[in-house]
Amino acid sequence: MFELPSLNLKDQVSEQEWQLRVDLAACYRLVDHMRWGDLIYTHMSARLPGTDHYLVNAFGLSFDEVTASNLVKVDLAGNILDDTPFKINPAGFTIHSAIHEVREDAHCVIHLHTKETVAVASLECGLLPLSQHSMFSLPSLSYHGYEGLAVNDDERKRLQDDLGTTNHMLLVNHGGLTVGPTVGDAFMRFYDLQRACEIQLAIQSSAQPAVQVPQPIIDNIYNQANVVHSGSTGGQLAWPAMLRKAYRLDPTFAQ
Repeated sequence: MFELPSLNLKDQVSEQEWQLRVDLAACYRLVDHMRWGDLIYTHMSARLPGTDHYLVNAFGLSFDEVTASNLVKVDLAGNILDDTPFKINPAGFTIHSAIHEVREDAHCVIHLHTKETVAVASLECGLLPLSQHSMFSLPSLSYHGYEGLAVNDDERKRLQDDLGTTNHMLLVNHGGLTVGPTVGDAFMRFYDLQRACEIQLAIQSSAQPAVQVPQPIIDNIYNQANVVHSGSTGGQLAWPAMLRKAYRLDPTFAQ
């Protein structure tokens, strides 16, 4: 059986970078636990504050193998900056570097191929205002048309333009994407998007008439959420609990 190289960067990087590595590795483990993964594919990345460098998963590892130390540090040109035996997925680099290049606020980018986000992204109607969870995505939701595997540099500009200033995106025939100022914020936004898609598909499968939320409520939901979550997405409040959960599942992610 192939044994993964053992890496330990804890004492070789700054405290700030190490904490970011721990948070991102925990996010990979939580996504695996929630069955949102896609074998060795899809990606989550986190930018190192004050730099154009970001962390992403090593290509070929399943999400339950990701650790703080085996995350790969790259620049916006795709150059690997760590002394690491691992490589990165070119498709993941195309999507994540494109977003990090133009969104200074998007310190974390989550892109996943869950069956529910793929399904709703493939419906002509897209995401509908059918649940409270959808309310958190709809005021800041965009769409990007399918162009095949994301390995074409020409697609970067169209992806950037389609995302604009939104924080949630459905990639048509492809999956979901969220961004946030922290790993916790991006995670919470994907949780809401994923749950909204799950609920919508459950309602549509019932073949019964559905009650849609009126537009004035949709327009006001961010104001209400800011009051409840003290100005954040709720991710900063929920993340400590999620981090504790990741430690309970398997603390090796923090190595």
